[in-house]
Amino acid sequence: MTDLGAHRIARIEQGDLVSHYPRMIGRNSHLGSHGTGHASRYAVIHTDGGAAGWGLLRGPLDDGSALIGRAVADLFDPTTGVTDAAANVLDIALHDLAGVLLGQPVYRMLGADGATDVPCYSGAIYMDDLDPEEDPDGTDAVLRNCAQDHDAGYRAFKLKIGRGYRWMTPEAGLERDIAVTRLVREAYPDLPILVDGNNGFTGPDFLTYLDAVRDCGLFWVEEPFQEDRADLAALSEQLRHTSPATLIADGELDPDVPFLLDLAREGLLDVLLMDIVSFGMTAWRRLMPELRGLGVMSSPHAWGDPIKSLYTAQLAARLGDDVTVEAVPGTTDGIDTSGYVLRDGRLHVPDLPGFGIAPPSPSASRAATPGGLGSPHSRHRRPGSPSQP
Repeated sequence: MTDLGAHRIARIEQGDLVSHYPRMIGRNSHLGSHGTGHASRYAVIHTDGGAAGWGLLRGPLDDGSALIGRAVADLFDPTTGVTDAAANVLDIALHDLAGVLLGQPVYRMLGADGATDVPCYSGAIYMDDLDPEEDPDGTDAVLRNCAQDHDAGYRAFKLKIGRGYRWMTPEAGLERDIAVTRLVREAYPDLPILVDGNNGFTGPDFLTYLDAVRDCGLFWVEEPFQEDRADLAALSEQLRHTSPATLIADGELDPDVPFLLDLAREGLLDVLLMDIVSFGMTAWRRLMPELRGLGVMSSPHAWGDPIKSLYTAQLAARLGDDVTVEAVPGTTDGIDTSGYVLRDGRLHVPDLPGFGIAPPSPSASRAATPGGLGSPHSRHRRPGSPSQP
């Protein structure tokens, strides 16, 4: 096995990775149109021996000069992840680099407890019934989007709900949420349906919604309201009586992990959702033993960049207890992800070193987000309300 201590960082390059969705992605309960794609910052780490690893950044990175000349082993341990806080922003890139140097896929470097074909769902079913504003398409738009993603190989759909938070009156929004859920269930009677409120409900209003779709067999309910022990207890009790197989998922937005773990210990959460990049793969690896002890599952948030779903798939293949992977339909300029194959609702992870994706070509890097792509979203919302994708 290659000694990571024999490889030193020679230089670090940065760029902007631009992705494109297969259609305009509309609103959620809080935000306006999510556009036709997304742009994120990435870094490529080059070693003195000519190897390279790359990935999306967890946050801003300066020129990286403080890391130049450092041995890879001083920053990263394959058994745990990033070991030096100064390199935390390079969490994904260091996982990729270590896999390349060791000649192993990330999932195998991490232990490979799970299967290499992992279940996934389309996370791209937004509130497109509300657009265009001057002549809304109505609920047929949601069914068209489900059909498009089904044709692409997805066999589960996550529906955005919570229209009454901002876009409709509470009564009309609730009625539309119920109608959309029932329409998708009627169109796909045997496929998993997940719903995501992006904290757009009150506790009592969500119980009203849930009662109206009690026969729809929801796979999970995600962030229906801001985390509240009493509301979650009421939700858990209602599900116990009406849909005991339905899971409660939370933790995407500004996660207070100790509080989430307390809720999980009390049996009020089944799945945690912290983001695969901003929370980090290293943090997920450290948290997993505790989650296993609690009987809690994981499904790291991946919305924004299609490549984030591939990172999550590698983690799922390693850990074996990711309940499902959030898939972001789309393509990304300058990278070849053909090693990952989506077939009948399962994402097949390649047996290639690192994440199995070569670094972007220089021409794919752009200095600014093109018009119409992801950020910035519409940010006009109620004072103090959260913002989440």
